[in-house]
Amino acid sequence: MTASHLSEQNFWGGGTYTPGAPGAGYLDLPNVGSLRHREFVAIHAGERTGFVERVDWITAADEKWIEERRSVEVAHVRGDRGGWLLDFGTELSNVRGAALEFGSPTVFGRELAGYCGFFWRGPRSFTGGAVISPGGSSAAEMMGTAAPWLAFVGKHDNTNNVSTLLFQGAPDNPVADGRWFVRSEPYAVVNPSLAFYDPLVLPDGDTLRLRYRLFVFDGARDRAQLEGVLNSNQW
Repeated sequence: MTASHLSEQNFWGGGTYTPGAPGAGYLDLPNVGSLRHREFVAIHAGERTGFVERVDWITAADEKWIEERRSVEVAHVRGDRGGWLLDFGTELSNVRGAALEFGSPTVFGRELAGYCGFFWRGPRSFTGGAVISPGGSSAAEMMGTAAPWLAFVGKHDNTNNVSTLLFQGAPDNPVADGRWFVRSEPYAVVNPSLAFYDPLVLPDGDTLRLRYRLFVFDGARDRAQLEGVLNSNQW
């Protein structure tokens, strides 16, 4: 959970996409901040196992801009064999003293590079995997497209095993268009973007609350199976 563009700071790492820069448009700038673990508020085990963590977003100039309360829980998928889910929640509180603007390379002009927020990068063997979504049936179709959920089916090295990952944002997430950043080539990535085409502004003192659910299944699942799981595992 991070952002490559946050009011001219880079919490992603690496270069920052900069309009007009030579080559691919990325420059190494002295603007790379860090996410620092502060404390575990709670750790619990049982039918649902997880933790609550406090994380500070610290700029390159050592200024604290965000106080984050992050929660992670894992559990078996209701009514399904061979599946588990990860529930991820975050509360991002702006303590900068001024508004914060979440963005992406696409916000600043790079075509179809709208990554920002809750992000998964798959293993090398998942390259070329299949994408399933109510908005389209390929990564190319779904790049920059809005949809309530998206699944990625990939193969594992040295075996015939397959896994399916199903991503879903909570219906009440305050994201304007719910667009996806997704690739299967040259590597596997999935991101329900916070700011694909347009920036998301978090006023000073406000808190951005977001929830995501990631299902992980043994084997390949088709659209009907995935919709059945979603219908029986409501928020």
